[in-house]
Amino acid sequence: MPKMKTHSSAKKRFSTTGSGKVKRFQANTSHLLRKRTKTRKNRLNGSTLVSAADEARIKRLLCI
Repeated sequence: MPKMKTHSSAKKRFSTTGSGKVKRFQANTSHLLRKRTKTRKNRLNGSTLVSAADEARIKRLLCI
């Protein structure tokens, strides 16, 4: 049986925390930012955790 290959786009978008949860960056931060308020843009900074419903699927893509 050959080795499992990590999904290339998933490894660029997701990372794991020390406790094994999956971390992601937030959407809506790349363009058309002039129409968004400063408060909304600040809230989109940084990363957040993947929802529990999607976590198993992302882990399968990352071969974890």
